[in-house]
Amino acid sequence: MFLQLERVVKSFNGLMAVNFVSMNVDEGEILGLIGPNGAGKTTLFNLIMGVHLPTQGRILFEDKDITTAPPHRRCWLGITRTFQLVRPFPELTVLENATIGRVYGRDSVKIRSKAESEAFEILAKVGLDGRASEKAKSLTLVDRKRLELARALATKPKLLLLDELLAGLNPSEVLASMELIQRIRDTGITIIMVEHLVKAVFGIADRVAVLNAGDLIAEGTPDVVARDQKVIDAYLGKSFHD
Repeated sequence: MFLQLERVVKSFNGLMAVNFVSMNVDEGEILGLIGPNGAGKTTLFNLIMGVHLPTQGRILFEDKDITTAPPHRRCWLGITRTFQLVRPFPELTVLENATIGRVYGRDSVKIRSKAESEAFEILAKVGLDGRASEKAKSLTLVDRKRLELARALATKPKLLLLDELLAGLNPSEVLASMELIQRIRDTGITIIMVEHLVKAVFGIADRVAVLNAGDLIAEGTPDVVARDQKVIDAYLGKSFHD
């Protein structure tokens, strides 16, 4: 099994943020993770990345128990993420930002020229090769999001966690980003994406998991989840189908 969460619990001072969640993620799939604000989606990402350790339960990646592994070790194993609030190194160039991921990620490259060459190839994949020499602080929001994605891809992930990558983008930018996500998956990278743009998630995800108040209330194909009454009541609303 690629990624397994076994009855994972996370509580903060008695507040149950994630409540006995069990979930499997298959290699090569796009899994959409949706739910209302405060549902536990970001906490679940932080548990998979090792930012938080579970109060109970186990997390396995490629049959290795990573429940207590620190974030840098998970990165070396091939797990990485983007952040909703993108924070590149503003005074470094776009290329330098991406190169850092290549130096410190999985199968890290220690020769600078080689790391920069591979980082430039990744920038080309996200459409930033033409801005490689510019400082990161000069980028627009959509290009900062692309740089955030490039930095994550530079770590050579097997599993990529995307946190609100589409937030703040206009409709044409959302469409282009959805196509980019599918191309990334086609290279063999497994993706879990948290998004509030539900119709975008349903358009590209193979499966969708729904959290509400820390509970996993539904899981399945987009069509099945969209018709689940618990999901309609907790998050989608009746207007989603109008």
